[in-house]
Amino acid sequence: MTSAALEILGLGLGILGWVGVILACGLPMWQVSAFIDVNIVVAQTIWEGLWMNCVVQSTGQMQCKVYDSILALPPEVQAGRALTVVVALLGLVALMVTVVGAQCTNCIRPGKMKSRIVVAGGAIYILCGVLVLVPLCWFANIVISDFYDPTVPSSKKR
Repeated sequence: MTSAALEILGLGLGILGWVGVILACGLPMWQVSAFIDVNIVVAQTIWEGLWMNCVVQSTGQMQCKVYDSILALPPEVQAGRALTVVVALLGLVALMVTVVGAQCTNCIRPGKMKSRIVVAGGAIYILCGVLVLVPLCWFANIVISDFYDPTVPSSKKR
């Protein structure tokens, strides 16, 4: 009974992480630039994501624009797109594999094979976690290095 509860807990956490990856893939807040000029009226925030960038004015008005060409994008955005989509698809595979092998389903007869299938699903979830860390760390490195680089203008610092 305890192992079944742990399986359900792991499955729930896997689903939560998978939904988080899908949300992170679609949201335009991977890099946020907030700069306020001398005049507070021109205050604006720029959100740059994998699929679009948005400008939010101080009045609350937001304008978003989808990127025109994939070839014009920096390599970190292209890699981030590819890896997050791959992770979302792999997460779906991990979900299916884990559900098939779970003790609360009757897809496969109980035994060693069923537990091996659950372990394989968990391994796929771990692989997804490692793969989604690659674009995350890449973007974080760019933001931190640009912030402390004196040659980058203050309007471009994120």
